[in-house]
Amino acid sequence: MAGGALVALSLQPAQAATPAAAAAPAAAKLLPAGSEVTFTAKQLGVPLDGRFKRFDAQIALDPKQPQTGKVVFAVELGSVAINADTDAELAKNLWFDSGKFPKATFTSTAIKGLGGGRFEATGTLNIKGQAKPLVVPVTLTQAGGVTTATGSFALKRLDFKIGEGEWSDTSVVANDVQVRFKLQLHGLGPL
Repeated sequence: MAGGALVALSLQPAQAATPAAAAAPAAAKLLPAGSEVTFTAKQLGVPLDGRFKRFDAQIALDPKQPQTGKVVFAVELGSVAINADTDAELAKNLWFDSGKFPKATFTSTAIKGLGGGRFEATGTLNIKGQAKPLVVPVTLTQAGGVTTATGSFALKRLDFKIGEGEWSDTSVVANDVQVRFKLQLHGLGPL
């Protein structure tokens, strides 16, 4: 009898692990037409607004169990849109060097629910070969089967070697850049 009890106890952890593996959240699909990534920088103290035309997200998240989720977000740096002259300048090696570093990526390491549709995604932002930790606040809203994720964060462009050389003078181009996003998703579980 004692041997049978040991066998039963040794099976319990294996059985408990199976439902956790099955609980991995399903991937949501990004709806590009309703999504945007924009930013504001300041040049000579004047706000300069821009956007990225191409980006992608791989999001596996159960809003009721956010700690099991994962987010990988990538922006094509060559898709920057401010104006023709500025876009051409930003592609150069002193700025994005988009020929060598075509994408900026954010990869989550933890997602925490804050209640009321609010979350915090902690992870690593990698731009131009520079990887830095980042915490991104995200708010989710749902309507008609579509989830909208919105948020914003600030970054220091010089931390990522954006605007090197003569452009590193922060009195010409400010170091702070405000990034905003609105991502529409299909297939995310209910809040």
